Amino acid sequence: MKDLIDPNRLSPQAQAAWTTPDLAYVRPVVVEGVAAFMICAADGKPLGVVKDRAIAFAAARQHDLEPQNLQ
Repeated sequence: MKDLIDPNRLSPQAQAAWTTPDLAYVRPVVVEGVAAFMICAADGKPLGVVKDRAIAFAAARQHDLEPQNLQ
């Protein structure tokens, strides 16, 4: 059974992407002095930045991701 993946040997980013690929995290950020919201994949990879939290959630859902708040 060499083809099995041992989740204990994965990096934290790989483990997050493997176990929760459908999650997106939305967190407030400041870009060039303007308040915005960043959408990140489960592994922390930035996916986009928008001006409004509701738009961030809608964009994540539009791409079949379940958004979660990060403060």
